[in-house]
Amino acid sequence: MAIGIGRRQFISALGGAAVAWPLAARAQAQPRPAHIGVLHPFSPPDPWAAELRRGLRDLGYVEGRTITIDERGSEGRDELLDGLAKELIDSQVDVLVAITGPPFQAARRQTTTVPIVMAVSSDGVGAPGVASLARPGGNVTGLTLMGPDLDGLRLSILKEAVPAAKRFAIIYNPNEPASVNELRQTEAAAVTLGIALQPVEAHGVEGLDQAFTNAVAGGAGAFFTFAHAFTFSNRVRISELAAKHRLPGMYGWREYADVGGLMVYGPNVADVLYRSASFVDRIIKGGNPAEMPIEQPTRFELVINLKTAKALDLEIPAALLVRADEVIE
Repeated sequence: MAIGIGRRQFISALGGAAVAWPLAARAQAQPRPAHIGVLHPFSPPDPWAAELRRGLRDLGYVEGRTITIDERGSEGRDELLDGLAKELIDSQVDVLVAITGPPFQAARRQTTTVPIVMAVSSDGVGAPGVASLARPGGNVTGLTLMGPDLDGLRLSILKEAVPAAKRFAIIYNPNEPASVNELRQTEAAAVTLGIALQPVEAHGVEGLDQAFTNAVAGGAGAFFTFAHAFTFSNRVRISELAAKHRLPGMYGWREYADVGGLMVYGPNVADVLYRSASFVDRIIKGGNPAEMPIEQPTRFELVINLKTAKALDLEIPAALLVRADEVIE
């Protein structure tokens, strides 16, 4: 009798263990969610960061379960970026995604060990810590927007759209190293195209109004901006000033055309952010950023805002309209 009770107790205990052991094993096998930091110069939530999130979801990640995302934006104040980058690194992120050049540079100043995925970076090879596109080395990988390679083509398209213009102003922020670098390369392209350039500095948003006044006073018949954080953050104000001074303009990303910019030629930035999720995924799974080739855009688009052209009394050549990927009417 006592033996029978003992057997039942043993079998019951064994059954309980059979349930408990797999649960314990699953708990041990369940890793903590990967911690992703996102640093950008805008006001959160950022629509481009949303594209990164969408890319991660499509790769099977569930925010709050298999991944956590900590987004920090400097709201257009670059002086805050170093502190925000340090906060993310101190929170022990597994990967830091830097959207645009200034956040990337801030991240690089704060760490040479935490993997950094650069997204919306104008020039991959010119970025600090990047040895080559094929083998970046160090703790950096990601995507380049090929900004310097496209500026000559943008100038050529603008010249085709505004053939009467003899002088093109370049409105840029000299505090952005990438813009200064692109200015030199654009000046070389302008010589080849036979275009006279007028570099006009804008030190912050408060300098934009004077920059446009200076451009018109200098005889500019059109203007050009570099696709960097400064002009992107102030794209609405730039569009307003262009309309006020009746200056046709060329921009780098389609978001400028959405707020009234005349013409855009460049990569689809939303697509670039979506693709950056694959770099995060590979790093989480143990990939070495030093050995991940930096990728280039695969989708480029020419967008023409015909509403803006009509407001400027500018007739866009039919040949250019036919080539456009999108015409905003």
